[in-house]
Amino acid sequence: MLSWYIDAAGVSVNWLAVAAVGVAVVAYCLGCFNGAVVVSRYILRDDVRKHGSGNAGLTNFHRVYGGPLTAAVILSDVVKAVLAVLFAVFIAEHISPELVTLSKYWAGAFCLLGHMYPCTFQFRGGKGILSGGAIAIMIDWRVALVVWGGFIILTVATRYVSLGSCWAGLSFPFVSAFVYRDALITWLSVIVGGLILWKHRQNIVRLVKGTESKFTLHKKSAQEGAASVQKPAEGANSSEGPQPPEEAAFPERTQPETEQPSSGEREEEP
Repeated sequence: MLSWYIDAAGVSVNWLAVAAVGVAVVAYCLGCFNGAVVVSRYILRDDVRKHGSGNAGLTNFHRVYGGPLTAAVILSDVVKAVLAVLFAVFIAEHISPELVTLSKYWAGAFCLLGHMYPCTFQFRGGKGILSGGAIAIMIDWRVALVVWGGFIILTVATRYVSLGSCWAGLSFPFVSAFVYRDALITWLSVIVGGLILWKHRQNIVRLVKGTESKFTLHKKSAQEGAASVQKPAEGANSSEGPQPPEEAAFPERTQPETEQPSSGEREEEP
């Protein structure tokens, strides 16, 4: 299958490798722009990874802060995925139209890799659901229908975002293999789906144990969310209350009073 793509490209293997590496680097760098971390750090002066589940994703950001800044996180995660795929398509179209679909999967995989393990934020990123959903839409409407349809149904029915996310990661390789029947595309989709499931491994454990948190909508503003994450620390300091002064280990020694002789008893000076 790889030789077929090389023949379809009509260029040397070296140039094809340069194009593939270039697309991978650009897609990964775009993925490193994590909206939840950027907004919480540089706008709210906090770090979403210090609160809630510790994940740098949309769900944890909404739970911790809420407010209209959630839309900024959504926009950033979607836009970077769209830009990564569009860049790959632009390069592929100038080489061969046969490479367009493969380039979408290639760029999508590296964009998600940057989102999950960003070198700009200590390799601690999100779980890739929002960006992955945008990539699925950019790839093919049939792939997006299966991935998004199952995600929405499971999330609405159970209020477990992680359950819908696991469906997205699990169904993505199967629907990709069914639609395209291409070995390279299938392997890339397996890698993408595997990354999503790997990032949700702790959620899967909590789902099995019945301790997973359910998603709820709230109207808490971003300022209130940023203030609420500081209350536990302030409460811990104030709960101790004023401490009584420490008692001295030993009682203070008092000087014995010496009796002063009366004027009549004083010795006369010679």
